[in-house]
Amino acid sequence: MEIPIFTTQNLSRRLPMKKIFTFISGDIVFIIASFLVVHYGVIPSTENLWLYYRYPFIAFVIIWVGSSLLFRKYTFHPSIERSIYRIAKSNLLTLMVLTMVIYFLAVDFSRLRLLGLVLITSFFEIVVTYLYLLNKRITEDVTKLERFYDEKAVVKRPVEEEEDEVAEFIDPQLRELVVEEIGEKAFTWCSTYLHHDYSRTLFISTTTRFNILNQPGQQYRNIVNLKQINQIRRINKFFEAVNQRMPKGGIFVDYVETYKLRKMRVLKKYPKGINWGVYTLDFIWKRVFPKMFFLRKIYFMITAGYNRVLSKAETFGRLYSCGFEISDEKMIDNRQFFVARKVREPFYDTNPTYGPLIKLRRYGKNGKKIGVYKMRTMHAYSEYLQEYVYNLNNLAEGGKFKDDFRVTTLGKIMRKFWIDELPMFINLAKGDMKLVGVRPLSRHYYGLLCEELQEKRKKHKPGLIPPFYVDLPKTMDEIQNSELKYLEAHEKAPLRTDWLYFWKAMYNIFVKNARSA
Repeated sequence: MEIPIFTTQNLSRRLPMKKIFTFISGDIVFIIASFLVVHYGVIPSTENLWLYYRYPFIAFVIIWVGSSLLFRKYTFHPSIERSIYRIAKSNLLTLMVLTMVIYFLAVDFSRLRLLGLVLITSFFEIVVTYLYLLNKRITEDVTKLERFYDEKAVVKRPVEEEEDEVAEFIDPQLRELVVEEIGEKAFTWCSTYLHHDYSRTLFISTTTRFNILNQPGQQYRNIVNLKQINQIRRINKFFEAVNQRMPKGGIFVDYVETYKLRKMRVLKKYPKGINWGVYTLDFIWKRVFPKMFFLRKIYFMITAGYNRVLSKAETFGRLYSCGFEISDEKMIDNRQFFVARKVREPFYDTNPTYGPLIKLRRYGKNGKKIGVYKMRTMHAYSEYLQEYVYNLNNLAEGGKFKDDFRVTTLGKIMRKFWIDELPMFINLAKGDMKLVGVRPLSRHYYGLLCEELQEKRKKHKPGLIPPFYVDLPKTMDEIQNSELKYLEAHEKAPLRTDWLYFWKAMYNIFVKNARSA
């Protein structure tokens, strides 16, 4: 057997070094996970894992990564079978080398434990490699099909009439193609928002922004995309492209499979007893991995961002951040359709709140914007939907948004026990906030306050414990009166006021079980 000679030059020519380091980092994560599984599950041990096994662990990692580079395990072969063969060959060599090291150097590390580590790590590698290459193959096939249909099947309706003339009837051939893609009900529903202006409507079936930007600038007033946005790799870039290609007031129609609809589909697709197991794995892979900092890189490296799971809140939040507002929404044939209207240019937000720990822009002292740290309790991009939720449901008792669909199930539990507010102690340490004071508010919520309260708020730092827990107001007017009363008292006697408010709030929280929402 001829063993290929490893050189950095050969390796870098086959695969970028950045990806090599990403794969190595992922491998180390798999090794750590395997150590934990073997130590606490397969062969339970009472020894301290790090103190007792740190040197075997370091040796294992060095030999493992070295043999992986030697056999080019990270330079994936287009064939899934060949790639898995490389993994097996490399890992078998590692097992042989480590077995000899343990035998000849009399290392205190059992062969059974070593075998368990190699098998479990190999399992992780094979599964991830299989998913990565399978997704890559599917993505390439889908891209080829999309290019074919974009060139052959998309019917464009450029403006040939004068500006005031409107083509009220859609071409029968075009209508048939659209109905074939989204169904009769969806076509009839969205047509009412196009005002039967088909001469200035672009019907397109695409997942790439290239096919949007390739259209003449603002020639179309309405754009209807017949592909669900779950298949779009860079969703915000796509929405921004749509925004660029239509005038203010233009209509954009598309649809999404939300995570709730996906759950229903997965549970219905598989037999009882198996369906919940499949859904649990799907939940971890599609919803947990994309939200975690390091795991997110692995997820997007394997899936390339296609077929992602989206909530309604995230979908609408992305639209609002890209310059649209929701005019209407409707569930048709287990798909969430929406009609969005362009109201402004996109925000081009490069740092959206996406992970478990988020930093929200809020008003601080002197009207200065501060970053308030919190644990995520809402779906991603929900911060852009405050005005939408307010207009939809108004405020509930206590000043919170009524029937807020942006809050996750876990988020409701975290809010009930104030877990989400624990990171705000970072703001307390930084000096942005104090222990007792009015809540730091968003731009939209701040705009709901009366002018007098807005001016008074600017003179004071916001606090972790608001006066709400002292007066327990129910309506918006009562909330504003409660804050005005606190701020006026604080201006006269700051320390005394905060001292009294602190203990009154603690009494109401722990004795009267007061909750904000």
